[in-house]
Amino acid sequence: MMDSLILAGQRLAEALRAENEALAALDLPRAAVLATGKIAASDAFAAAFAAQAKHGAAPAGPVREAAEILTRRLDELGRENRRLLERAVALQSRVIETIAGAALPRAPEQGYAPAGYRAPPRPPAIALSAQI
Repeated sequence: MMDSLILAGQRLAEALRAENEALAALDLPRAAVLATGKIAASDAFAAAFAAQAKHGAAPAGPVREAAEILTRRLDELGRENRRLLERAVALQSRVIETIAGAALPRAPEQGYAPAGYRAPPRPPAIALSAQI
């Protein structure tokens, strides 16, 4: 059982490492493709963890050491993944704000508007939400 958990953890670590590499390079299309693999690896790890918890045997000796090393690695990779995802979301938000700002009509400066000019009404505010 523990071997299955460690193997699933190693697969998750590799998926996180690959996605982190893409996010660090700001290769967002590649990161999006890799996210599906990360989700699958995460689900497999959760299932292996649940099976191990049901089995109840605690690892000992070298297996315990391997599990502790893997735990630290997953923790580090997970924190880095969160930081990189937050950076990517912030960057995407700035890009969207810039595009939206450029698309809005601008009112002419005071004194330069033709007689009778009225600025077009502003479109209503919208909010977007995405779950990664």
